[in-house]
Amino acid sequence: MNFDELTRFLEKRVQLSMPGESAHQIMKPKLPNGAPLKMRHEVPPRKGGVLILLYEDQGLIHFPLIQRPNYDGIHSGQMALPGGRFEEEDLDQYQTALRETHEEIGVHHEQVKIIGNLSEFFVAASNYMVLPVIGRIDFKPRFVPEPREVHDIITPPITDLIDPNKLKEKEITVKNGFKMQCPYFDLEGRTVWGATAMMLSEMVQILNEFPDK
Repeated sequence: MNFDELTRFLEKRVQLSMPGESAHQIMKPKLPNGAPLKMRHEVPPRKGGVLILLYEDQGLIHFPLIQRPNYDGIHSGQMALPGGRFEEEDLDQYQTALRETHEEIGVHHEQVKIIGNLSEFFVAASNYMVLPVIGRIDFKPRFVPEPREVHDIITPPITDLIDPNKLKEKEITVKNGFKMQCPYFDLEGRTVWGATAMMLSEMVQILNEFPDK
């Protein structure tokens, strides 16, 4: 998979109609009996942005994922794309994704070329409307984790996302003992599930359209 050819393909592809909800549903958790999860919120969702940052290393295209620290919150210990919530100083959700990526893993926004974005995604668990931004960087970054927000960083090759052997399912128990049946990506031995997996599922569908994958 050629890095420049892939990013040129992505730049054009994201301008067209996107898979959106049909891709998200593939990785959506369910109740153990197979019933869909339903969550309601009384207030409008907050905006957020995350970054799928592509770079090349030894002939393979990689992207970083972070593991959140353990804390008293709904996303404790989970794998995620770097990113966070929209702040007043942000011009848009693109800037949110770039700012948060710099804060969390040390990659400066000036080093990143924006390719485009996937479909905006509603994270029901935390009531956020998140824009997944795709970017590229033309060298292997030196990642610097912010210890209060990042416990660990993994950098799987993008080809792992389209490897059917990496797509699995299991029961996951979250806060307060709540159980869900969850499809997930097994990336570098980590379980990538929930909102992050659902957003990456749209990336998978687009990558599968690339003629030289």
